[in-house]
This record gives sequence, structure tokens and C-alpha cells, in this order.
Amino acid sequence: AGATQPAAPHAISVGAHAEQVAAWRRLREERLRSPHGWLALVGLHWLTPGDSHFGAHPANEIVLHGSGIAPRSGTLTWSEGQVRLQPHEGAELRIGGDPAATMVLADDGDGDPTMLDLGQLRMHLIRRGERMGLRVRDSDAPALAAFTGLESFPIDPSWCVTAQFEPAAPGATIKIVDITGTPTREPTPGTVWFERDGATWRLRALPGGDDGALWLIFGDLTNGHETYGGGRFLYTEAPAADGTVIADFNLAYNPPCVFSPYATCPLPPRQNRLSLRIEAGERRYTSPL
Repeated sequence: AGATQPAAPHAISVGAHAEQVAAWRRLREERLRSPHGWLALVGLHWLTPGDSHFGAHPANEIVLHGSGIAPRSGTLTWSEGQVRLQPHEGAELRIGGDPAATMVLADDGDGDPTMLDLGQLRMHLIRRGERMGLRVRDSDAPALAAFTGLESFPIDPSWCVTAQFEPAAPGATIKIVDITGTPTREPTPGTVWFERDGATWRLRALPGGDDGALWLIFGDLTNGHETYGGGRFLYTEAPAADGTVIADFNLAYNPPCVFSPYATCPLPPRQNRLSLRIEAGERRYTSPL
């Protein structure tokens, strides 16, 4: 959510701006190094209606890998839009540190999904359109252990642009397609536009948090070369009363799909694919594995 993103620098000195961007990048790497971050993502299992058994045994519908995982740790039953958990005896399945009980699980569409801990694994439900899946993270994931940091373009204050925000009509939406091909209609608060290289560039925004922040999913001509082919993300603070908004592309960052094949990232809508080279922010990440 936008509320978890470090704040963008305001109109400050070049040196202070560089220090703020550098601090933001350090925090970004710290989050990626978390045992529950995107580098720890090791599985995504789409459920089918009815029962899905999970555990270490290969006969399960969901096979889990890790030390101390029971052959059958539990069952997920998807029915009438809900998923019910039935832990198996002796499986050491926990929620918030307490032994898990039979219950209906919340998914990420409900806000905060129910987190299931099983040994070194942490799992929760994700809802994507009409589909429901179990997302699995491993605190001992090889990608997490191999991570040595990110590469970014040099900090360039000219890419900290003062843009203008144009509110959309009430109830306006925009079509977003994720990397799995699932389309959704998402609310859009409006459009951010800025001038660069003698032209005007426009980006449709998504809500970035309860504080009025904006989330920009954009593509540019560096995609597939210096940067990830699926575009990048950028959060801004809420627009000012006069409609101005700081869009600091030095804070543009890679979507989770860069770090794991099990993420379900939204792709830039067609309106947000710019015929402009944005040489700022994170470069393409290549795993050392």
C-alpha cells in the first residue's frame, strides 16, 4: 500500500535530495532482505473448488518443501467464495504464534490476509479475479540468501519533476491486466502530467493510500533493456491544493515479478506506456542464481 512507501523528497537542495533518495534506496533493500519479502517467495498454488491437501508428501495437491513439514499438514476447502482451513493433528501449523484451528481464512482481497506459519514457511491466500491461490514464502529461500543488492541509475535531480494532477470523474476506472493475464477494472483518482524534452507526458494514477497518495504503474523506452520489460512502479505523495504533485522518478522501482516467478504484478496500462526514456530509478535486476 502507498502508506508503507517512503515519502518522496520535496523541492529541496540537490545535496539534500540525493541524501533522501539514497536513504530511500537503503530502506528498499532492507525490505527486500526481509525473510517475508519478495525474495522469499517460493510458490503460488491456485486452488480448485473443493479440497486441496497440503504438506510434504508428493500426493498432496499442494506440495510444500522445508524441514519439519508433515506429510499432510492440512486441508484447504474452497467453497461458496470462502476457503476453510482444517489443520491436521501434529502439523505444527500456527497463526500469530498460536496453534491453528479450523477456520475460514481471510485473503488479500479482504485487506489483511490470515498468515499461516509452518516451519520456515509463511503462507496466505491471494484473490485474483475469480481465482484463489496460496502464496508461499520461505525464510531460507535461495534467492533471498543470494541477494547482493540492487542497481540504479545515478541520482538525477532533473527527474524529480513537479507534475500536475487532473482529477478524474467520480467513479472512473481503468483497465489493469496482471502478468497472469487477469484483467480488472480499478478505480483511478485522475491523471498526472508533466513536461519533458519539449513534450507533455500523461500517466493515469491508481490510489496509493488512504492519505491521497498516488500509485503510478508506467512503462518507458528503457524497458526490456536497462530496466525490467514489465515496467516499473512509483508512488507520490498526495497532490497539493493547487494540483501540483512531485513525481520523483529516482524512486521508481521494480515490481515484485522481477524477483520471483510466483508474483502476480499488474502491468502498465496502455495509457501509461511512454515513448520516453526515463533514465532514473532502479535498473533491471538479474538474480545471481
